[in-house]
Order: sequence, then C-alpha cells, then structure tokens
Amino acid sequence: MRYKSLKWGGIIVLHSPDKVYAAPLQNILDRLLMAWNERAVALMTASFAVIGVVHTAADFCVFWTATTYLDWPLVTANVLAWIVAVTLSYALNSLSTFGLESGHILRWRDYASFVAAGIVGMISSTAILIVVSYFVPVLLAKLVSILVAFAVNFALSHFVRRPLPAPGL
Repeated sequence: MRYKSLKWGGIIVLHSPDKVYAAPLQNILDRLLMAWNERAVALMTASFAVIGVVHTAADFCVFWTATTYLDWPLVTANVLAWIVAVTLSYALNSLSTFGLESGHILRWRDYASFVAAGIVGMISSTAILIVVSYFVPVLLAKLVSILVAFAVNFALSHFVRRPLPAPGL
C-alpha cells in the first residue's frame, strides 16, 4: 500500500486509497522548529522560566552550603548566593533566551545593568531573611525571602521600568 502526504489545515496528513491518517508528532515537531526559528515569545518565556528555576535552585544551594557547612553569617551567605545566582541567570539568559538580541555575547556593561536591576530585590530578600529567621528555621526563611525577592523584582520591572500609561491614553 502506498502512502502520500499533504498538508491540510496545518496538519501533515498521510493517506492511502482507503484510509487517511494525521501525523500529529510530525506536526508538533514542525511547529516547535518553526517557533524556535522565529524565537516565538512563548518559547522565550518558557526559557526564561526554566532559567528562573535554575536561578532559584542555585541561590538556595549556595546559601544552604554557606550557612550549613561553612557556618557563614546569614547576610554574607545570602549576598554570595545572590551574586552566584544572578551571574548564572545573566549568562544563561544572554546566551539562550535573549541570544539573538545579545548576539550570544556576554558584556560587562550588560552584566552591570542586569545586576543593578536586581539589587533592590537582593536587599529586600536579605531584610526578609533576617526578620523571618527569628521566627522560623533559616532554610524556610530563605524560601520566604526568595518569594519576596521575586515579587519585588516583578513589581519593579512591571511598574517602574514599564510604568502604567496616563489615564485617557
């Protein structure tokens, strides 16, 4: 039996004289490849989210190691963890998520801007860590401080860097 393929409504269809079969796997692969080549916003968002998870894991692991095994003070451990995590985020986002925009090149000037944008989040994270650590175990306080830093960074990037339009516009 001989099969022919044709595209119909964005779906690759295999057909023989007596049956028609859709090839959904090939369709998905085609769509992913097209989205990757076009750097679709959804794909960039997914990449940014995955890097955010890696950032959070690095932040927590460095903090945990510094406080548990090196017996560092909370502020010192938190600042070190943040520096490692933000550096990792900058490199991964510059090389993947925003690779086309950055030309896949890491630049000191861009890194400094990236760090500056996150300093308020790091300061709020450290303050929350210190306060909350008086009431709950330190590692739980760290998780709370990560959530606060996320909220602060989101608010700053959403409302300060991109302010709301004036009424009537």
